[in-house]
Amino acid sequence: MAIDESRTFKPVRIALLTVSDTRGPEDDTSGDILADRIRTKGHTLVDRTILKDDVGVITAQLHAWIEDENVDAVVITGGTGLTGRDVTPEALDRVKTREIPGFGELFRWLSFQTIGTSTIQSRACAVVARGTYIFALPGSNGAVKDGWDGILAEQLDSRNRPCNFVELMPRLREV
Repeated sequence: MAIDESRTFKPVRIALLTVSDTRGPEDDTSGDILADRIRTKGHTLVDRTILKDDVGVITAQLHAWIEDENVDAVVITGGTGLTGRDVTPEALDRVKTREIPGFGELFRWLSFQTIGTSTIQSRACAVVARGTYIFALPGSNGAVKDGWDGILAEQLDSRNRPCNFVELMPRLREV
């Protein structure tokens, strides 16, 4: 990470969503990992919830956060696999303004270093939705560590050089 210490750190206001048919607050380990990393990096965790793998329910929650001026970004864990119940990318398709294709590509490249060709089963993805970043990671503990530590920790740090997602936030709603 190329942090320019002469620049001011700007905390990002992040909502966290776990998508799972089986996890609850007591065993949402991937959500716990992300919540801890969000806070440790100095960002604000403005909301956190767990929802079932239901595209309509996920889409409704995303719309609520997109409209909330206190949410700059959403990080999702879960629902990015290949089975019929994995519908997180479909929910992102319903709310997106623009795709961030490099996010999924970079995630799978990083994940390959850890799990090899099994990374091909991930549909990790990211979009901008009416000025709000939405990042979708797989639901495993290793995947959220790869996604946060390898991508989001740097790109959500306003001091990261040569560029970062934070410096683009004021311009995401441009026409």
